Amino acid sequence: MTFTPCLVRSMVGLELQSLQLGDPLLDEYLAFVGARARRNTWLAVAFDLKVFFSVVGKPPAEVRTPDVLGFLTNQRSPRHGSAVVRLADGEAGLTARTIARRMSSVRSLYDYLVVRGDTTVRMNPVPHGLATRQPGSRGRRGVPLIRTPRTLPRVVSPSDVDALLGALRTRRDRAMVEAMLFGGLRRCEVLGLRLADVNIGERRLFITEGKGGRQRIVPISSRFLGTLGAYIDEERPHASATERLFVVLKGPRRGWPLSADGLDEILEGACARVGLPHLSCHQLRHTCFTRLREAGMALEAIQAQAGHASIESTRIYLHLANDWLAGEYRRAFEAIDAQAVTVPQ
Repeated sequence: MTFTPCLVRSMVGLELQSLQLGDPLLDEYLAFVGARARRNTWLAVAFDLKVFFSVVGKPPAEVRTPDVLGFLTNQRSPRHGSAVVRLADGEAGLTARTIARRMSSVRSLYDYLVVRGDTTVRMNPVPHGLATRQPGSRGRRGVPLIRTPRTLPRVVSPSDVDALLGALRTRRDRAMVEAMLFGGLRRCEVLGLRLADVNIGERRLFITEGKGGRQRIVPISSRFLGTLGAYIDEERPHASATERLFVVLKGPRRGWPLSADGLDEILEGACARVGLPHLSCHQLRHTCFTRLREAGMALEAIQAQAGHASIESTRIYLHLANDWLAGEYRRAFEAIDAQAVTVPQ
């Protein structure tokens, strides 16, 4: 019997209450994820599992490792014909990062079922990699199922930043973009800001909905605070239904919190009006930290501003900053040249 999951969302007002896929094991796991993860993570896991079991066509208890390998082949197959490829990497299937995320969601499901002690699932069918040593040989070595490229993110040029800011139609829109450009906030952090999170006197923002549930206090540019003040005074409905800082300004949902899709639509519209390629919210965040690093801000300070759990996540801005590598190379080579001059011939 073929299993075809159907993703059902239960809402109370604007709050997501539950996610179900029509299988007791999957629904129990989604309830577990929903109790410990943020809304976007919860939705992403549910969608990943829906895609996996729709392709495999089996309930969780019947999935085996060959089914997982078949799913990988399916995801790498061309989406729109063999002649259509992405310019970024020349591939025709889904990106390696998307496939890796989906496999992580499936692996975590089976880890949960195994730990839970379910009698129908005794082992995780998702391998961590492919072994390259024969059984019984000393040491363990393997290659990952999916190799994800380690690429540098694109940074928005100063001229494009000016064009983008000039194309935004409201003070609200400008304040949200400036929060990412000047404060390095993530999209969810911008939308999660509340009126009480803004400390104008100290020029700081209290980030309560950071990644991984981590909270932090970050300094913010007075330029952003000026735009924000104008938005609150002139545009934000005084009788708003929420304490969220950024709300819908028109239509039947006027005064309700702005959604992630709404922010993306604002950004896409501004880019289209001035002929810019699509810019993501995360590109604006990367641009902020790259410019801060170029201006001499210490890497540890950027880590704190960004809310990175590990300094390793912050080191990318060493490479994005234009002058860091060139300066290090120049200093090193000047030392080499000096040594060559002093060596007697």
